[in-house]
This record gives sequence, C-alpha cells and structure tokens, in this order.
Amino acid sequence: MTKAWYELDSRPTGINYWAAVVRKQPSAILVAIQLLAIVLLPWVEAESWGRAAIAGISLIAVTFGIWTVRSTPALTWLALLIGFPAFLLEVWSVVDVDNIWVNFAAHLLLSVFYFYIAYGLIAYVFADTWVTKDEFFAVAAAFTVLLFAFAYLYVAVQTLSPDSFAGGSGGDRRSFLELLYFSGANLTSVGLSDVIPVKPHARAATMIEQLTGVLYVAMVISRLVALTVMRSRS
Repeated sequence: MTKAWYELDSRPTGINYWAAVVRKQPSAILVAIQLLAIVLLPWVEAESWGRAAIAGISLIAVTFGIWTVRSTPALTWLALLIGFPAFLLEVWSVVDVDNIWVNFAAHLLLSVFYFYIAYGLIAYVFADTWVTKDEFFAVAAAFTVLLFAFAYLYVAVQTLSPDSFAGGSGGDRRSFLELLYFSGANLTSVGLSDVIPVKPHARAATMIEQLTGVLYVAMVISRLVALTVMRSRS
C-alpha cells in the first residue's frame, strides 16, 4: 500500500513540501487564512480600499474552502455553486455600496457558503474512525469557518434592518470587525462584547450561534477526544 506523504522515510522539502501540505492538509491552510484575515482586519477595514481588501481575502478563503471540501463528504460542485457567486456579489457590493439588496445577497450567500464548508468539515471528522493530524486541523477550521459564517449572517441582518445591533461605536450599523468580534464572543460562550443584539431577527440569530457553540464542544470536540483515546489504546 502506498504511504501517505507524511509517512515517507524521506520527506519532501522546499516547494514540494508545501505543495504536499496544501494537497494533503487543506484544513490547516484554511485555518491560517482565517486567522490571517482576523489579524489584518483592524488595518484594512478603516482604509478607503478596505472593503476591496476584505473581498480579496474572501476570494482566497472561498478558494481554499472549496479545496478543503474536496477531502470531505460534502459535494464540491455545490460548494462551487455557492462560493463563487457569493464572491462575485461581494465584489458587486464593493462597487455599488448603496445597493441594499446586493449587499444583503452577497453577505447572506457568503454565510451560507461558510456554513456548508463547516458542515463538510464536521462530516469529515464524524465519518472517520481513526484520528489523524488532519482531523485536528479540520476541527479548528470548522470553528473558524462558523465564526465567519455567523458574522456574515449578522451583516446581512443589519443590511436589511439597521440598528439591529447596538454598540459603543455609535451609528445604525456595526462594522464587520465588530460583528466578527461579537460572533467570537457568542461562539466561544465568553460573552465579552460591547455589541448587543436589539431587534428580533438579530436576537434569534444570536441565540442560534450560542447553541451552536455549546453543541460544537459537546459533539465535535468530544468525538475528537474519543477517537484520540481509541487510538492511544490500540
């Protein structure tokens, strides 16, 4: 039987090594892209070209998200069908900032795309009976993907209904970074955020994310721990 690249007696080096990482562990690259986006957001969002930069980051994330799905039980063609139209609408929303419906559709479709990627990653973890390094990255990737999925959902909600979220910065709309921070506070259940859901749809979405965060730990993390224990005993 052919060995996996990380089991070879002589590992690939240089470009061949990183090409193997991207090919065999796309979940790790997806995690890195999501974390890089969080680090860059405070700088790019405040600039005049910030939305264009965020759209570019979205394209990279969408591309690797689709690449990641190829290793999961999810359907690659469905990820393509959702992902690239979502990115095109995001670009359109950058060009036509005042078009409410385009902005709403772009962020809602991005949210649906990220939810589908998270589903694929979680299904991948549950489908396997032997924990590997890639499962650990898949669990981390699914969590960061859910973080962005709910943030885009919140942006879509406030696009149609301004003042859905109240916050310390004032105004009737929260920035994407504020909503991403709020999403992180909900998903991790720490509750440390100055953003507050005010209107009914915002509160409903917030409750769903809070339940998702609790269930993620209860189901996905416990599954990973169980697989790890099984591996150590065998």
